[in-house]
Amino acid sequence: MHFIDVVLPIPIEKAFTYAISKREASFIRAGMRVAVPFGKSKIYTGLVYAVHNNPPEAYKPKEIDQILDEAPIVTEKQLKHWEWIASYYMCTLGEVFKAAVPSAFLLESETLILKNDNFDEVLEDNLKDDEWLVYEALQHQSMLKVHEVSGIVDRKNILPVLKRLLDKNVIKLKEEIYEQYKPKMVRYVKLAEQHASDENLNQLLDTLNKRAHKQKDVIMTLFSLEASTKKPIKIKELEEKSGASASIIKTLIDKEVLVEYHLQQDRVDFGEMETTQLKELNQYQAAALGEIKAHFKTNDVVLLHGVTSSGKTEVYVKLIEQVIASGKQVLYLLPEIALTTQLIKRLQDYFGEKVSVYHSKYSVNERVEAWNNILHNKPKAQIVLGARSAVLLPFSNLGLIIVDEEHEISFKQFDPAPRYHARDSAIVLAGMHKGKTLLGTATPSIESYYNAKREKYGFVEINRRFGDVLLPDIELTDIKDKLKKKRMNGHFSDRLMDEIHEALGNGEQVILFQNRRGFAPILECKTCGHSPQCPNCDVSLTYHQYRNQLRCHYCGYAMAMQQACQACGSSELDTKGFGTEQVEAELKEIFPKAKLGRMDSDTTKGKYGYEKIINAFEQQEIDILVGTQMLTKGLDFRNVSLVGIMNADTLLNFPDFRAHERSFQLIQQVAGRAGRTQKRGKVIIQTYNPFHQILQQASLNRYADMFSDQLNERKQFKYPPFTRIIKMVFKHKDYNKVNEASTWFAKALHTVFDAHTQTDILGPEFPPVSRIRNEYLKNIVVKVPYHQSVVQTKAAIKKIDKSFQAIAAYRSVRVIYNVDAY
Repeated sequence: MHFIDVVLPIPIEKAFTYAISKREASFIRAGMRVAVPFGKSKIYTGLVYAVHNNPPEAYKPKEIDQILDEAPIVTEKQLKHWEWIASYYMCTLGEVFKAAVPSAFLLESETLILKNDNFDEVLEDNLKDDEWLVYEALQHQSMLKVHEVSGIVDRKNILPVLKRLLDKNVIKLKEEIYEQYKPKMVRYVKLAEQHASDENLNQLLDTLNKRAHKQKDVIMTLFSLEASTKKPIKIKELEEKSGASASIIKTLIDKEVLVEYHLQQDRVDFGEMETTQLKELNQYQAAALGEIKAHFKTNDVVLLHGVTSSGKTEVYVKLIEQVIASGKQVLYLLPEIALTTQLIKRLQDYFGEKVSVYHSKYSVNERVEAWNNILHNKPKAQIVLGARSAVLLPFSNLGLIIVDEEHEISFKQFDPAPRYHARDSAIVLAGMHKGKTLLGTATPSIESYYNAKREKYGFVEINRRFGDVLLPDIELTDIKDKLKKKRMNGHFSDRLMDEIHEALGNGEQVILFQNRRGFAPILECKTCGHSPQCPNCDVSLTYHQYRNQLRCHYCGYAMAMQQACQACGSSELDTKGFGTEQVEAELKEIFPKAKLGRMDSDTTKGKYGYEKIINAFEQQEIDILVGTQMLTKGLDFRNVSLVGIMNADTLLNFPDFRAHERSFQLIQQVAGRAGRTQKRGKVIIQTYNPFHQILQQASLNRYADMFSDQLNERKQFKYPPFTRIIKMVFKHKDYNKVNEASTWFAKALHTVFDAHTQTDILGPEFPPVSRIRNEYLKNIVVKVPYHQSVVQTKAAIKKIDKSFQAIAAYRSVRVIYNVDAY
């Protein structure tokens, strides 16, 4: 007997074993997909993990349903990498598999309802009205789908109806499987064989000349196109070039003068492109490139610390060129999809068709095609540009991974599992391929800089901006003082307004940064102080003016804007705080002639949402762009002379041990968008506390001072990089259950990690937002000292988890593990 272990795309600990025939065993290999039955009637797409001869001891193995691939779609190294992610981030291999592959690879199965031939028709009278409707429908058609039954009985929840019909033996259920991915077929046309000889062709043209001039034009156009392009001709292209209608071409196909055929084509096809020469590096970039190569001889990871606008991308491009020349693939990771639009253009200018792009705004079919190109190492997938999920792709020969803006929090996946960090996973992936990793940023994360200082990573610096442009002049404006002196117009200080006037007068552009979307985060009654709360979460509703509604940013709940207070009925309602919408509204009043744009997650929905705004700003169709932190990430605008930060205090006063580091990074990154060409840029930071240490350090560009201050603080309070953090979140709809379960778990942790281990256990405690989507949350944080084995610590926690799951009362409480939860 032969068996296979299959990884299912669901959170179960072990691989499941299925029986296969000898013939199937000779064909199936690890990394192929198979459709397998699981549970009572479900069919899943499983990934073959191993082929062997050992039957499972605990259960009788079922047989597989069908084999879905002719060759593996997941490589051996990729599987190894997924296993590392699953074990390090304390999740299951099935969850990594589900997150990694495009959803089209996971078969959908649909439940079909069929008539049961064994049903005794004498019992028809016993059927209720809704059951009778379904029974009658099945007399006219052989099968029904679930949504069709829903339409017949006119109810959303039809499970009770189906259950009654099953009990009465009226129906039976069957699972049907279908593939989601359909290749895109493009119609092409060529001249039929019998007209290929000169004699027959002349005869044909003579005939057409007398009777059908338009048809003759089509054939002449086809010839000239074939001669000039030397490529197959699309029917669409022939229509455009000949000016003929589709019916004329159809007539020629019907007459068998032309032959129609189909070729498969990728949905994302950048076409043939002219490539330009790589730019010459200046002396600082060239020196940095030389140092990076020297470090790569001894280190696998190098940190490139280059100030904003120092031309880090050009250094990356030179490195990419050398790696591709050696026949290896390159992965270029970015924190934000918004950045890819600008970078795709730049990389295509240099490398033409060798660039593939992969991120969540792509459709399912487009992602399948990108996956297949990377798997088969095609010429168009030599350079893969993507957001964090690109780390999970099937690379066969990776030579270099570039992690741009490595400090970004967007590289960390928070929900759902696997809760991995793309930067750390990339370093492991490069190691498996014996490749190198380059981390690039203007404001390194404390951990990366600490590793560079300890010489675990190579370290290279570029301190000069490209073209020797000076770093922007950063000015702190005290809003408290301005309010006292009545020098504020809405949320704008007189300093900021003067500078905006001057910039617009010079024909330059302005970026304003406010890290909150919506109009105002709180709506408050002036009479009784009540503010509308979300019914599902413990947060106040945010007012969105453009939709005139109050929305919850956690669960999506929305209600119409209230005209009177819900508590006391007073009509005196006022908003507290401000978001990007309010900044935009105030700008319209203060600068009525300026063209405004807003960039936040409300305005960038849809596949080309980012692209439209970025292109409009690049082409100077927008004078002032207001946005959230999307604006801060590596975008390159040539004409921005002024950046305004509306309120820096919201960044600083965030309940997180990284708040100060993040504030420094955000301010520096936003400031880096100003003055990127000849003229020195200006940055105005509005704050109630201009003497705050972080704001002073950011305005004077003192990264080293910020680093040493933060490092001392973290050493004192046992935070990374001196400890590793494992966070556990307990979730349940019942408040008391969450309390009891988390307290039980904390006691067990204290028992295992006693005083000798120096492991700190904080909690259980409620987070700042302690109820989301009607579920209560409670956190426990475990701080593991660096000298202690993390593997053993996780194993001990998993052991406690097993005991925890065995307690019937706590089984319904969800426990979420988040390793390196920052």
